[in-house]
Amino acid sequence: MQTQSIANSFEVLYQMIYNRLQSHFNKADIVFPSVKIESNIDFLNTFIIKNQLPLEEYIILLATLVPHVKATFFENIIQEFLPNGGDFPEFGGVKGSNHRGLLPTGETVQFILGGNDLEKRITVQHLLSNGILVKHKLLSVESVKEGEPLMSGRLILDHEWVNRFLTGIETTPKFGPDFPAKNITTAMSWDDLVLNNYTQNQLNEILIWVKHNETLMQDEVLKRKIKPGYRALFHGPSGTGKTLTASLLGKHFNKDVYRIDLSQVVSKYIGETEKNLEKVFQKAENKNWILFFDEADALFGKRTNVQNSHDRYANQEVSYLLQRIEDFPGLLILASNLKSNMDDAFLRRFHTIIHFSAPNAQERLKLWEKAFPASCKPEPSIQLRDIADKYELNGAAILNIIHYAALQSISRDDQYIRNADLIEAIRKEYRKEERTMS
Repeated sequence: MQTQSIANSFEVLYQMIYNRLQSHFNKADIVFPSVKIESNIDFLNTFIIKNQLPLEEYIILLATLVPHVKATFFENIIQEFLPNGGDFPEFGGVKGSNHRGLLPTGETVQFILGGNDLEKRITVQHLLSNGILVKHKLLSVESVKEGEPLMSGRLILDHEWVNRFLTGIETTPKFGPDFPAKNITTAMSWDDLVLNNYTQNQLNEILIWVKHNETLMQDEVLKRKIKPGYRALFHGPSGTGKTLTASLLGKHFNKDVYRIDLSQVVSKYIGETEKNLEKVFQKAENKNWILFFDEADALFGKRTNVQNSHDRYANQEVSYLLQRIEDFPGLLILASNLKSNMDDAFLRRFHTIIHFSAPNAQERLKLWEKAFPASCKPEPSIQLRDIADKYELNGAAILNIIHYAALQSISRDDQYIRNADLIEAIRKEYRKEERTMS
């Protein structure tokens, strides 16, 4: 069904181009082919109906998509009218560095849809800068050298969308220089998260926004006055549940959570940091993702007084970030160990600022009780309340300790986790932080 539907769509494109060429060479009136879009046949048709894509943009989409499966599609049609070959600049198009066939440019779809009609060609140019496909970040016109016509740039369809239109399968972007973010997930549940009541109540504000904001934004008055996104700052010591909470929010609402890898983003070269971030923001803009910036101080830290050109560009970088996070339409979470490290300009733009404090004794007891595996129980002599009272540890450290002690038990074929192993593992955690056990 998917393949046949795509073939039918390309037949519409073929007929459209054939009719345009016939009109061009024979000076005849053009006849547009009839188009029938049926819902729920495939992803392409569903997308067209859902977004109410006009015929012009439907043809633009097909023209950009067809080279991915039919290398000589355009050449074969042109050859029917120019069997002896010859230059045909009116059709536009360029050759790729690897692709041997003709790749469509803005001029290509201007010709297909408008021929030599100036008004129609300008309309197509407008669609390629402000149409539905462009607004959804599906399609763009490649930048050209200064002085070259804007429409001589290649039409570029986002690779993820190419795959979705052709196969109906959504693929996740691959982590790398072109996409410096990783999808993070968790097998844990809300029951595994231990937070104090104040933090939990603040977290509920995010849950309410994700669940109900779309309904609220249908109000004509609020829609004009309120930006669609939500910005939250998680701050507090490492190991207190900031990353886990972000992952659980994604799991709860069936949204992908992408953690931005700052090692791939931050650059010493002027303007490169913004370029790297823009790759993420553009991909995420219409994907319903949650963006998570861990150790956000590296990007969103306090601005400096301008003393040299480096300071000036650093402050420009912060200004770019301020604008970009405000424009992001989804949930954006920044995490920092210290709230005081964050620039005040960013703090003012957060809808909520949530403190993840180090767990107190009662919370540590809950963490200990939840951490023990079903296959290895604590030996009867272990007093978890005493351990929770005595040793100040966060949730991540407690999991490390249980992991170590459980492995020791399994290595001895022991059904119990022993107190001595727990104490040794606690000592290891203290050494990591250069603390001394009493």
